[in-house]
Amino acid sequence: MAHRGRRDPDLDPGLGPGHRMTADFDVAVVGAGIVGSAIARLLGGTSLSVALLEARDDVGDGTSKANTAILHTGFDATPGTLEARLVARGYTMLGDYAAATGIPVERTGALLVAWTDEQQRTLPALRGKAERNGYTGCQLVDAAEVYRRVPALGPGALGGLTVPGESITCTWTTNLALATDAVNRGVTLLRGHRVTAVAAGPDATRLACAGGDVTARWVINAAGLGADTLDGLFGHERFSVTPRRGELFVFDKLARPLVPCIVLPVPSKVGKGVLVSPTIYGNVMLGPTAEDLRDRTATGTSEHGLAFLLERGRELMPRLLDEEVTATYAGLRAAIDRDDYLIDVDAARRYVLVGGIRSTGLTAGMAIAEHVGELLEGLLDLTPRADLPDPPRMPNLGEAGIRPYQDAAAIDADPEYGRIVCFCERVTSGELRDAYRSPIPPAGLDGLRRRTRAMNGRCQGFYCGAQLHDLVETRGGTA
Repeated sequence: MAHRGRRDPDLDPGLGPGHRMTADFDVAVVGAGIVGSAIARLLGGTSLSVALLEARDDVGDGTSKANTAILHTGFDATPGTLEARLVARGYTMLGDYAAATGIPVERTGALLVAWTDEQQRTLPALRGKAERNGYTGCQLVDAAEVYRRVPALGPGALGGLTVPGESITCTWTTNLALATDAVNRGVTLLRGHRVTAVAAGPDATRLACAGGDVTARWVINAAGLGADTLDGLFGHERFSVTPRRGELFVFDKLARPLVPCIVLPVPSKVGKGVLVSPTIYGNVMLGPTAEDLRDRTATGTSEHGLAFLLERGRELMPRLLDEEVTATYAGLRAAIDRDDYLIDVDAARRYVLVGGIRSTGLTAGMAIAEHVGELLEGLLDLTPRADLPDPPRMPNLGEAGIRPYQDAAAIDADPEYGRIVCFCERVTSGELRDAYRSPIPPAGLDGLRRRTRAMNGRCQGFYCGAQLHDLVETRGGTA
């Protein structure tokens, strides 16, 4: 189990490196997104005492909560990069972990569609790139096959490239599963602990945090959008994070038959472009945009961004725009000035940087943790403990699986699974109660939404919002 060491109140780390301090933890991981949670989970499986620090009130409330939620094969990564290797490895690791924990995954496959002669000529090279990355499942198809697979596509498609291994998953459940697993292994989760200053001593580093200082022998920076700021506090000036906003439309579940698989654009020098994809919750997603900003809190949608998506949607799939829009949202990706992950160990400062992960961190997260563990071999004792608990079994948020309201046996055993509170998403009072009884209960309505799907449907909480607010006040009826 994690334990807190004894502090020496007479020592002030701000006075200089000649003073000594006692570590609260062996390792402090900063950032409880998917990557940070995966690293904490791995380290929590050893005899080390580990803290997982999160600036916000909940795990997965930053970059990790808003992305396209695609489990990538890594077919289009740049061959030879660390990202390419870790995405390919993470694809297998997360697939296996999802099966063990109940993280929903749908193996929909993907189809890259060429709309111009130039894009059509690019497809064989993309297949070759996939093969250099170790993925051999891609196949070139003609226009007739493209429309056979996705009849609702707009006119003008010239051909395509299939990627049968691409899948959709739930980024919220993935993050929560990894963080829960870490806590079950003995990791101390500290929410509301934004790091504001760093004071390094000869034996440990004190992190000044809004929620109380934390001292650790080693610090691992998985802070996402704030990774460069924290890196600077450790004396480095090697990269800067540019918040890259991606805006998306979410269409009603009635649109799902139009999109049987992930429809990808052919990548260009500008980026990967706009895709149309089913979601694990039964909706359809259109996006994202890619807009570099300065404001690291700008997660609101914009008029020009949504107008651009509507224009692209009319070209890609005109019938989709006849369907009702359930929601719009935006996420920020932590883009850096290089086309690869930036993972580095500073042994002298007992500090690890895990930066520039971007949206592929969903797929690569567990492999990134494994890679960090390999880099720390010989610096920390990472021998696995023999008494590790089984992975947590997560509630199913996926539309393809059995939800509690459909499970007669579960309802017979506990009638609360038959009492629906959110009718759009069929969320029951039993699920809401379970969220508050879990090892990492939600801190508010948004956290409850990510754990249960409540308020994610057509009415966006118009009918159930008041009742859910009361349930937050009473912690799902458990208070």
